[in-house]
Amino acid sequence: MTVYIDPPTWPGHGRMWSHLVSDVSFEELHAFAAEIGCPARAFERDHYDVPDVRYADAVRAGAVEVGSKELVRRITAAGLRRPKGRPA
Repeated sequence: MTVYIDPPTWPGHGRMWSHLVSDVSFEELHAFAAEIGCPARAFERDHYDVPDVRYADAVRAGAVEVGSKELVRRITAAGLRRPKGRPA
């Protein structure tokens, strides 16, 4: 199982956020997110939004730290990228 997380550099709602993705399947991503306590509402098209206070928890659970561009490259190569405006 390989799940990736980028640094918490995305501002929103008074905090910073990371993105959690899988380059294997959405099933793998949902299972990992549930394991670390991410609510289903945190899933957005192809990733989970993870608040900065939960970043270390995700890494301790096995998420691999990568930069944002690398994260997008990996999910695009896996065919799991779902940009805004494209049907899921």
